[in-house]
Amino acid sequence: MRLSDDKISHLSHIVLKGLADKKAIAPPADEGAIRREIKRILVKESKLAEEMDESIRKKLQSYSKKIPEGTSEWDVLYQKFFQEESAKKGRG
Repeated sequence: MRLSDDKISHLSHIVLKGLADKKAIAPPADEGAIRREIKRILVKESKLAEEMDESIRKKLQSYSKKIPEGTSEWDVLYQKFFQEESAKKGRG
C-alpha cells in the first residue's frame, strides 16, 4: 500500500509529537528538519515493505499447487516468507 504525501506528512507530525511527549527527544530546534528525516524514513520503509510483499507474492505464485490468498495455508506461508525476507534485510 503506497502512502500519499499528505499521509506521510501527517504521520511525521504524529511521530514527532509522540517522541516529544514521551521526552524521547529534546525539544527540536528545527522541527522541519526532523520531520523531513521522519518522512524520508517512512518513505524508505514503505518502499521496502512493498518490495518484500511483491517478492513474497511472486514466490507464492510460483508454486505448482495454487494456494488461494486468504486461506490459512497462504497466510502461514506468507508469514514464513516474510520472516525470511526480513532476516535477509537484517530486520529479523
